[in-house]
Amino acid sequence: MRLTDLLHPHLDGVTTVVDTTRGGLRLEPYLHLPPGVALRDGGGGGEQPVGEGELILLSYGPDTELHGSEDACRAVLARMRPGARGLIVFGHRGCELPYHRLLDDLVAHRCQVLRAAPLDYVQLHAGAVIARTDELLPPHDFFGRTVPSDGYATALRIADEYVFADLASRSLRARALDLERTVEEAERLRGASGQDGLAERLAAAVREKEQLAGALRAARDRVEVLQARVAMLEGSTSLRVGKALVSAARSPKRGAARLPGELYGLWRGRRRSTGRAPDGAPRPQAEPEAPVDERFHLAHRALTAAPRDRLVMAGVLTAATAEDFAADVVVNRLLPHDGRLLLRRTDPDVLVVQLSACTGDGPWWQTGTGLAPDLDRTLAELLAEARVLERPAVLWRDGPASGAPGLARLAWDAVVDADTGVRLARLDPAAEGRERLRELFREDSTRVRLSRLARLAGAPDPLDERRVAVLAAPRDRTDVARLVGQVLGQLHRPAEVVVPEPAGLDELTAAGVTVRRGQPLAPWVADWTDLTEDRPDTLLLDLMCAQEHSGADAVGHTPAADDYVFVPSLRPLLVRRSLHMSGTDPGSWSGRGHRLFAVRGKEPS
Repeated sequence: MRLTDLLHPHLDGVTTVVDTTRGGLRLEPYLHLPPGVALRDGGGGGEQPVGEGELILLSYGPDTELHGSEDACRAVLARMRPGARGLIVFGHRGCELPYHRLLDDLVAHRCQVLRAAPLDYVQLHAGAVIARTDELLPPHDFFGRTVPSDGYATALRIADEYVFADLASRSLRARALDLERTVEEAERLRGASGQDGLAERLAAAVREKEQLAGALRAARDRVEVLQARVAMLEGSTSLRVGKALVSAARSPKRGAARLPGELYGLWRGRRRSTGRAPDGAPRPQAEPEAPVDERFHLAHRALTAAPRDRLVMAGVLTAATAEDFAADVVVNRLLPHDGRLLLRRTDPDVLVVQLSACTGDGPWWQTGTGLAPDLDRTLAELLAEARVLERPAVLWRDGPASGAPGLARLAWDAVVDADTGVRLARLDPAAEGRERLRELFREDSTRVRLSRLARLAGAPDPLDERRVAVLAAPRDRTDVARLVGQVLGQLHRPAEVVVPEPAGLDELTAAGVTVRRGQPLAPWVADWTDLTEDRPDTLLLDLMCAQEHSGADAVGHTPAADDYVFVPSLRPLLVRRSLHMSGTDPGSWSGRGHRLFAVRGKEPS
């Protein structure tokens, strides 16, 4: 919630807002006060009382230099007189709010809390509206509307709600404490087992690897010696003469007649092999043939000299999962025969092993089941290779663990218990519906799943491709207030706002939105130069859903209200940054090969 949404419903009868906040906070850009309500500085040592028709601003938080101290907040409460109202902003999060520190002072100064709500800012996380009164005021509902009742019914309602809220909060706090203790115990056991068992298993695996490597080197050396001896024997004149004599002895009639010619040919060949002609003159040596390399040569997308701007993944994946992941990250599927070579050549950000790839049809079928020990050994070697490269190994458990119980015995850096998400391009928007698309886009899409994996690996976040830059040019305070309201009201909030002059947009910065001059840096650009246009809070969300479904370069509306179809022309509302920076006329985009996708402007009634 924005601060103005919490404040404005309680400005009825208020003519002056008194700002008593001290420290680094400056709340004026957050308020957007309506005409007729003035803002006055009420800090300092004046200690002037605040009475009817006035609303006082207070702040309290963990950072005393920024939010102010607890004693200063108490001193301001003492200045309130009957009829006065107040707004307290907290730097604490709602679950950590130490309201018990101010509760006694609120009661002592006869201040009633009318409404409390979370705030969506970086340094302000909650706010509460209070009133100085000598009689109990009716409370407000979730939407800020007054609940009509008399004094006794109001007190009874507050008392009943307090008991039930306390019951619910105590159970939640107890559950949170239990979960914290469980996590601490799990971490302790994990650390102990990691120190005791993991080191031993790793040392044993290293010893076994060294033994196998030594045995393999010895076997290769022995094979090379034997191959050289066989080649020497097969090329020796004695062996060839012996074969000729044996052949002549088996068929004396025909063999005896050919024997002198064969022996003479062997003698001539021996002279050529020694580099001498029959007359004793030296022969020029022929260059030896290049050895034939019968190894498989591999080419991969991840081999590039440019800086990485996408997550690079090496994985034991199903074909469908690899195809879905490849739309957002670089995917290199590992096979049993080339997995280690591919892992070394591509140097991925993360190694992912999908459980479905081990239980379904494919080259890794029956891995982890105990029925394919060679595959289990190959997978263990891949994990050891990833550990050497200092890359995390992640088990993506998208199915029951009982399908491949052997995977749980391997040393994973992380385990993801979730499906691989839904790729929006595979959906039928007409069958799913707009609300379902929004839900999948925000919570269950493949890109969201990959974002969690990227954060785990410390790699570029695929969700960065969803960042939107808004272009605007507010001219006065009304335009500034409208721009702030539209930006912060979007369900898919813009990442940056580009304006000619950033003055007056401090609330956007406090809400985590970058405000600056110059050219947009986000991958997508929305032109909001006309601030008189009414923009619903689902505008950017629906545009990004359509773009991710279609892969288009520009998304917008058409006069015919086309919905989820490619069109030759449209009114662009969301444009790829590279296309926006090209400066070409939108009417020529389709002719230049750019894809234009239309969505309906409004939902049908």
